[in-house]
Amino acid sequence: MSAFSHGAGGSGFIADLAASVGRGEVGLRSLATAAGTVGEAPAGFVRWLAETACDADSVRGIVARSYWHPNGFAKLVLHTSIDPEFKIRMHVWPASEAPRRGETNPHSHRWEFASTLIAGQGILMAEYLEVTEGGEPFTRHLYGTNPADPALLVADGATRLVDATAPGLSRGGVYACGTDIVHTAEPLGERLTATVVVQGPHRTSTTTVFRPPGETGDQPNRPLSAEDFRQLVSAVVTEVRECSSRC
Repeated sequence: MSAFSHGAGGSGFIADLAASVGRGEVGLRSLATAAGTVGEAPAGFVRWLAETACDADSVRGIVARSYWHPNGFAKLVLHTSIDPEFKIRMHVWPASEAPRRGETNPHSHRWEFASTLIAGQGILMAEYLEVTEGGEPFTRHLYGTNPADPALLVADGATRLVDATAPGLSRGGVYACGTDIVHTAEPLGERLTATVVVQGPHRTSTTTVFRPPGETGDQPNRPLSAEDFRQLVSAVVTEVRECSSRC
């Protein structure tokens, strides 16, 4: 697994990442390779991120497709590519003393992805299995059934979940996730936490979200402003560079 060239600017970073993802069919292995390359040498990503935040047109595009998750972290879609088909996302949990800052409802995804931690004390990825007996009760919901309202959750019956595995993600490590995985993500500690996610193409039209019985009402995403984005980028760049100097 080769690292990105340290001298590469914005276009060089994207070209190197695209080469890691590969041409043609994008699979979980190539996504993990690309994420691992970022994790091994985050300086190239940080340089590209800082350059991107200085380009007004790029910032407008990123803000339009990004948002604040109801649980308080930012989902930033930084780059999209057609050939090969992939996206670069960054998830940022600002420093906070609030508990349960992660994605607390078990859920799956319509795409494969691989993520790497570039800032923070770590993330706990708890994975679950759906069963008919035992475990904890949940209501299954389908996400993505209504093209007019893609975020709408449609109840799909009662079910039960049991804990399967709890893989941890530490700085520089890689977590690869297929569409069949149901999981939650919880950042550890109170420091700013940031992951870079390399996302593959959509594999399914819908996915599942599991919520405790009786939990009603959707939790809408909140818009993310250009100022929010620039502040988040500044905080991430500072955290990564400070870590590089002290770690």
